[in-house]
Amino acid sequence: MALQTTCIGAYPKPDFVTLPDWFNHPDGPDTADPTALWEKAMADLGPDAEGIIARGVAQAIADQLECGIDIPTDGEISRENYIHYHCRHLLGFDFKHLTRKEVRGGTYEAALPTINGPVSVRDQFLVADWKRAQANTSVPVKITMPGPMTISDTNHDAHYHDPQRLGADIADALNVEVRALAEAGCVHIQIDEPLFARKPAAALDYGFENLERAFHGCPRTSRRTVHMCCGYPDRLDRDDYPKADRNAYLDIADAIEYSSIDAVSFEDAHRHNDLSLLERLQTTSVIFGVVAIARSEVESVEQIRARLEQALQHIDAERLVAAPDCGLGLLGRDLAMAKLRNMCQAAHSLG
Repeated sequence: MALQTTCIGAYPKPDFVTLPDWFNHPDGPDTADPTALWEKAMADLGPDAEGIIARGVAQAIADQLECGIDIPTDGEISRENYIHYHCRHLLGFDFKHLTRKEVRGGTYEAALPTINGPVSVRDQFLVADWKRAQANTSVPVKITMPGPMTISDTNHDAHYHDPQRLGADIADALNVEVRALAEAGCVHIQIDEPLFARKPAAALDYGFENLERAFHGCPRTSRRTVHMCCGYPDRLDRDDYPKADRNAYLDIADAIEYSSIDAVSFEDAHRHNDLSLLERLQTTSVIFGVVAIARSEVESVEQIRARLEQALQHIDAERLVAAPDCGLGLLGRDLAMAKLRNMCQAAHSLG
């Protein structure tokens, strides 16, 4: 059987979906400023805003399937960024009074929402998002959400002053969506925790515990996936962006294997890993990043196949899935599809 392929989350928004997008923000990804424009942008779309978004989701899924992706995502088309989109559905987040804060270990500074009270669910929304996407195909569509540590890092905590306790309450709120998605029939549920690569010690201290809280009670009919990228740059072809430490995946590999995670997503295209990492995971599947998401150069089929063949010397084919390193929003539609086509051709030639 050929290797499977998937996307991670974000896909370039079609031009007709004129919503704020962190990939096009002048300060780069992860900023909260686009959220301040959200209500105006939705109003500008007019009474058919939901229909326009649905059409954008349909295009993102169609593009992925045309390229050969086996497990597509909804492209996160409706989100200004994948973190604050979720936070707007939670209590405890103040989007009017932003606080400037260093983010991702000091790699940049941003104006972020302030957590000014207990975090809990305001309203549920991801089942509706998933159903909107799943209506376009019989292939199971993956839905994504940010993890507790990542949400904590990308907002300013003025209430808890305790990252473990804050993360626990965020995890409980995420768990409501996880259980609802599973009950609705969503097969692939992905929680994104790039902070695990940025702060492996904190991940081991309390991050994995809160990740388990987020997945608690998720039935085995749904696949528990966790994405652990190493960070976005603010533009294409910026190779000097400070990524997470290259040894971070090795530091947390055993904890991944001992957790309830079914599949973990690693970057490898931007910076190759020591492939002994894959041998540390005896039962966990690996979603392996084989195309870069911030480089305009399109990897050839031969390049991608060669790296996958190297990986297959360290992990069984049935536990290896080919993917981009992270979301595709920086690339634009043409580059994204060119990379996905080559990736799928390479992966489907192996097995």
